[in-house]
This record gives sequence, C-alpha cells and structure tokens, in this order.
Amino acid sequence: MNRYIFTIGNFKVEWYSVLIIIGVMIGLTMVMKEAKRYKYPTEFVFNMCFWAIIAGIIGARIYYVLFNLNLYDSFWDVFKIWEGGLAIHGGLIAGLIVIILYCKKYNARAIRFIDFLVPALLLAQAIGRWGNFFNSEAHGAATTLEHLQSLHIPSFIIEGMNIGGIYYTPTFLYESIWCFIGFIIILIARRLKYTKVGQPFALYLMWYGLGRFIIESMRTDSLMLGGFKMAQITSVLMILVGLIIIMITGRKGKFEDLYNQDENEVIRF
Repeated sequence: MNRYIFTIGNFKVEWYSVLIIIGVMIGLTMVMKEAKRYKYPTEFVFNMCFWAIIAGIIGARIYYVLFNLNLYDSFWDVFKIWEGGLAIHGGLIAGLIVIILYCKKYNARAIRFIDFLVPALLLAQAIGRWGNFFNSEAHGAATTLEHLQSLHIPSFIIEGMNIGGIYYTPTFLYESIWCFIGFIIILIARRLKYTKVGQPFALYLMWYGLGRFIIESMRTDSLMLGGFKMAQITSVLMILVGLIIIMITGRKGKFEDLYNQDENEVIRF
C-alpha cells in the first residue's frame, strides 16, 4: 500500500496526514452547523474547538512517544507526526482538559459542549482510522486470504492488508465502522426528549471504550504498561466513568433535559 498521495522531489504528501485533516475539517464543519442550529455563540465554539484540536494532536503524540521512546533516535523525529504515531486516548485526555479550562474561563458549562461535540468526534475518528490503513499500521494478527475474503470487504482493503507477503487482520476497519455506528447512535440519542445533560458524553465513553477494548485484543502493536495493553486499561476506565455518569444523570430531577434550556443557561459569559 502506497502511503503517499503524491511526491514532488523531496516533498511528499501522505494519506495519513490528509485523512486526519479531512476528519477534523468534516467534524468541525458539523459542529459549527450544529452551533448555529442551537444558537450557540459560533465564535466561542470555533475557538474552543480550535484549541481542543491543537491540544488533542499534541496530547496524542506525547502519549504515543512516552510509550515508544526506544523508537526515536533523534529528538526531531518526535515532531514527525505525519509519519504516524498518534494515540487517540492521549488526544482525548488533552482535548477534554482544554475544553474544561476554556469553558471555565468564560463561565460556560463544559458538559453541555462535550455532549455537543462527541458525535463529530466519533465521525472524525472513523475517518482518521483510514490513515492507519495507508500507513500499514494498527492492524491485527496474521491471517489468511480466505479469511479476509469471507468478510466480504472490498478487494483494495484485502490487498492493502497484504504487508510483506503476509495478510493481517484489518482492525483499523473494525474500529472505523464501530466509530461510525456510534456516531449514528449518539446523534439519535441526543434528539430523544428524555436524554439528560451528560448522557451523550457517557454514551461515547462506554461505546468507544467497549469497542476499543475488544479491538485492542486483536492488535499486535499495542502500547504496553507492564504486561497490560494501555489502551485496554484506559478503555475500562472510560466505561466505568460512563456508567457512573449514567447512574448520576438517571436520577429523577438530578440533571435537566439536554435541550430544554435557553441559550443564556447554556452559556454564561
């Protein structure tokens, strides 16, 4: 699989970088349209997303590098994110911290905006995972051509999973599909009249945490902490936090409905 879209001399454009940018732009476009629909201050939303995206990329890179220090002979190699090496959990943690701090600065309710952002986040994740496909990374264990054909997936994916003459399990595809299904589910859940503030975020934590835990068990390139896969540890924590949020918000009268407040109660400048 060719990881480059095109090359001009020493200048190379990689699928990995382009797909991440596409995922971010589509997600951001969706968020801005939703912001106008619900009459949220668009400048506030855009600036918050901008800094969360920057923090997310930096956090994802730092998280990955910390668990793979042996891969970097040169300090400057750490900054070559276009070559791959981003850990989504690090990005989620960093982005979440920035959103909370940004909302606190402007006396806004962070949980409402997190609820607002998670569908777009899942869509961006679904798109971004295809960067791993073109980089021939984030795959599972070796498998057979017959097994891949039995999955009834497109032939170009099967061909792309032939790495060095060996076929591998397309775990990137499983996660991409899982994220897209989660995107649809949360979009629907957000519009249910009995959905409470915090529950879309909780659903994201549980949905992605469960899917990632299962898929991570198939991967062969996991970040490790001792004898445990770090992504699975983080995924379990995500599921537990999501369950706690659901239990708290499920108490009658504990939290208001998601969209029954006017904008002055959503944003408090």
